[in-house]
Amino acid sequence: MVAAVNKVVLLDSMFSMYGMRVRVALAEKGVEYEFKDENLLDKSTLLLEMNPIHKKIPVLIHNGKPVCESMMIVEYVDNVWKNEDSPLLLPSDPYKRSQARFWADFIDKKVNDSQKKVWTMKGKEQEKGKEEFIEALKLLEGELGDKPYFGGDNFGFLDIALVPFYSWFYAYETLGNFRIEEHCPKLIEWIERCMQKESVSKSLPDPKKVYEYILYLKKTFGFE
Repeated sequence: MVAAVNKVVLLDSMFSMYGMRVRVALAEKGVEYEFKDENLLDKSTLLLEMNPIHKKIPVLIHNGKPVCESMMIVEYVDNVWKNEDSPLLLPSDPYKRSQARFWADFIDKKVNDSQKKVWTMKGKEQEKGKEEFIEALKLLEGELGDKPYFGGDNFGFLDIALVPFYSWFYAYETLGNFRIEEHCPKLIEWIERCMQKESVSKSLPDPKKVYEYILYLKKTFGFE
């Protein structure tokens, strides 16, 4: 009976950094769930039913009710699964909470837009994308400062928003012929710290497999 009341299903794709966010959040909270790997070239009836507006992953289905958009799901997970054994992902302070949401939105817009140019474009457009990507990461590195995590001493909401992109770094660097660590060494130190957490290391795929997946996407969609 308890399992039925707390049935959790995640519609996701293994290499999606947005799905990774949800996987990390669920792992942080110790939530058991059923993972359904979606073929994004042939979307399931369930995905189309659960997210009829955007028809995108990730979708968290909790007791039959869908929650869409990765950071909204992370916030939902944080609000629903509260107990002494699991940390709060969003800061309790209203100002700090608003800042975490601001920077998560920055990642979804600036980091996401620029990273796409790195692996889909060539020549001047790719170079522009690399510059924009590094600039965005430098701003985030500045926000991190000397703190262990973006929220301070504890891993949380903004860390979850950004760390999945690390699994794509190898592909960006290989395709763009640059090294992120040369520009953002403190950010790489933060990533290494995050990867020591089991919730992160077990939720992110092998970067070289991500690279193979990106090569498949480039060939499939004519980005070569």
